[in-house]
Amino acid sequence: MNSKSLMPVVFVPHGGGPMPLLGDASHRELTVFMQNLAQDLPAPAAILVVSAHWEEAQASISSGAQPAMIFDYYGFPTESYEFRYPAPGSPALAETVAQLLRAKDIPLKLDNQRGYDHGTFVPLLLSYPRADIPVVQLSLLQSLDPAAHIAMGEAIAPLREQGVLILGSGMSFHNMRAFFSPSPTVKSKSDGFDQWLNNTLTSPSLEYAQRAEQLVNWVHAPEARFCHPREEHLLPLHVCVGAAKASPCAQRNFGGYLLGTKVSGFLWQ
Repeated sequence: MNSKSLMPVVFVPHGGGPMPLLGDASHRELTVFMQNLAQDLPAPAAILVVSAHWEEAQASISSGAQPAMIFDYYGFPTESYEFRYPAPGSPALAETVAQLLRAKDIPLKLDNQRGYDHGTFVPLLLSYPRADIPVVQLSLLQSLDPAAHIAMGEAIAPLREQGVLILGSGMSFHNMRAFFSPSPTVKSKSDGFDQWLNNTLTSPSLEYAQRAEQLVNWVHAPEARFCHPREEHLLPLHVCVGAAKASPCAQRNFGGYLLGTKVSGFLWQ
């Protein structure tokens, strides 16, 4: 299928907990980006979210018809626990995802109890506030194996032919201590990793196999472990890269500073 008829794949930095929804000043630029995200995308038939906030031993797919809310953050104002995102789930799409993973011998389970965690409902409340598009979530793997996440993305790539928007929700930088550190080196370290990530994803001179290899070996990038002491917020991007295998290089559709660190978002068309 011609890439022009494929749904885009998007990776969004979802910010800190519910802060984009609370009008936090440090998140203003990111919040505006998410509010405008859908304007330049085709209307999806459904959305598959790969959130940094769901890890399982094997690939897990939310299959309930009416997912509940999961407020997986702590210490925020009362209103942070009153958000609702009433978009329906899609048991049919969940089964399609399962079939695609089975076809590639990827172990999986269906989870009809899983609700929307904040990696899902924060960006969707801003980007698709009408909540009228079915949403399914796909978990990360507890192994945190980058190659396995790219392979998972490759397996679900045919969803793009079915009008499904694949949305990776994480952070291109995620070091909690650094977010609140007064050290003047934090910004330069995040800049170094961000430049590597942008070069890897957006350079037209790289073939897909080269791009994937660099991402499998991401720990060798400049300041990699400083920027990701644990990589669960980076791995949704690996799934996106695999899912976008048929597309040319990514476009950087967001770049800004969040809590003193450089963060980026990416779009594959």
